[in-house]
Amino acid sequence: MSFTTSDVNDWTRSDIYHNSFLISPDATLDSTLKLSEQNGLPPYAVSAAQGKFLYLLAKSIQAHRILEVGTLGGYSTIWFAKALPPDGEIITCEISEHYAKVAQQNIDHAGLTSRVKILLGPAIDTLSRLHSDETFDLAFIDADKQSNVDYFIQAKRLVRNQGVIIVDNVVRSGRVADPIQSDPSIDGVRRLLQYIQNDSTVEATTMGTVGEKGYDGFLFAINKPR
Repeated sequence: MSFTTSDVNDWTRSDIYHNSFLISPDATLDSTLKLSEQNGLPPYAVSAAQGKFLYLLAKSIQAHRILEVGTLGGYSTIWFAKALPPDGEIITCEISEHYAKVAQQNIDHAGLTSRVKILLGPAIDTLSRLHSDETFDLAFIDADKQSNVDYFIQAKRLVRNQGVIIVDNVVRSGRVADPIQSDPSIDGVRRLLQYIQNDSTVEATTMGTVGEKGYDGFLFAINKPR
């Protein structure tokens, strides 16, 4: 079997093709991206295919409470909220007041206000104030990569036994694995991998992804029973 070199144009075309069969058009999600762009938010939201994956993951474990670190414009938040039962809840942490305001507009427009609570401020402070007796089924970490280990430790504390923790952007076009490369985000991912290697309380793996967002990947971890 021979393979040809591909690039982001091929990956984007593939995403569009597969999405045309598997993801129904959603005006609410489209407007979320549009309003975020109009308000100057960076284009860091997950792709539609990734959003659908997160939605299906939450549905598959029958998640009732979800924790998100990094709200941005609320795109992934809305995907998660759609997966919750009517009395479910997603708590999402955002440091930027501007981002949080745009996200709240998007969440309200999606009719999901009752399922989403945005907590404004540095996420590590917000997480440390959450009580571990109110456990979450799933945590999604997609914020500043320098703080990955701190966020992960808090997520472990707050996610139930056998609950899921997802960390986004852990491959970074393969640069994390390149010893010549170094920047705060790359080093933050490396510290997380080193931390998990010596952590007997979780099981984890990284799944590389390619698509319209380029070459990156998720870290998928499960809390072991304690």
